[in-house]
Amino acid sequence: MILGVHVSGAGKIYQALDIAHSLGCDTMQIFSRSPQTWRRGSQIAPEDIKEFIRRRKKYKINPVFIHISYLINLASPDRRLYHGSIQAYIEDILEAEKLGADYIVTHMGSHKETSEDAGIKRLIEALNIIIEKTKDSKVGILLENTSGSGSWLGYRFYHQHKIIKGIKEKSRVGLCLDTAHAYLAGYDLATKDGLDNMVDEIDEMVGTKLIKLIHLNDAAGPLGCHHDRHDHIGGGHIGVAGMKRIINHPKFKKIPMILETPKSTADSDKENLVLVRKMGR
Repeated sequence: MILGVHVSGAGKIYQALDIAHSLGCDTMQIFSRSPQTWRRGSQIAPEDIKEFIRRRKKYKINPVFIHISYLINLASPDRRLYHGSIQAYIEDILEAEKLGADYIVTHMGSHKETSEDAGIKRLIEALNIIIEKTKDSKVGILLENTSGSGSWLGYRFYHQHKIIKGIKEKSRVGLCLDTAHAYLAGYDLATKDGLDNMVDEIDEMVGTKLIKLIHLNDAAGPLGCHHDRHDHIGGGHIGVAGMKRIINHPKFKKIPMILETPKSTADSDKENLVLVRKMGR
């Protein structure tokens, strides 16, 4: 089991590695900058990048995932936001490359009540530009499924199918599967049949081989409610039995799993990690 958590990037970016190591993580996810602000040039000093690479090697944290800013919307009909999002995404990939990160994780954007097809078309065009502008980078791009709130894309895997089909250079593109988002979007991961049906759908639409990361989260809301709220492992509507089936699913066991569970107390991450390890066979 390759297991880790989303670690706060507060302070120096390399300090996130210290936290991950102290929790016994094999892998980790971070924001490389504030997720609620636009970038103003590179925000990470060269000496901090060097130290990040040194500590990652020392602690053997692998792979490293960087979650994209929440402000970026590659499906937006607003031309200013759309082009600004493309530029910010390119800058984030170039910085991720400097850090030696393996993947960028992104939600697929909101079509802002235009139409899903129009939003998907804009997203495909944006990703083709981004991939071309960063063609010398090895950083992968992972499309994360969503709970389907509002006009967000990605709540059904035929969205990912359409997007990947439209991407010219597909070698760097994969999926991030968020278990809470899937349940909240209507996939009943609390049951064996529901989990098997979702896996079959992913296989049919894009192939489970494209899943490079699992966001392992329980769901705080009921099935299909579309409200994006995570819960502690086994403490939500997916439950202990459901989470255990996900963790031990034969098609998921070799995929890195990152917990984005609530940090209710200072020990929450440690407690959730311990429970996941116990659930793993």
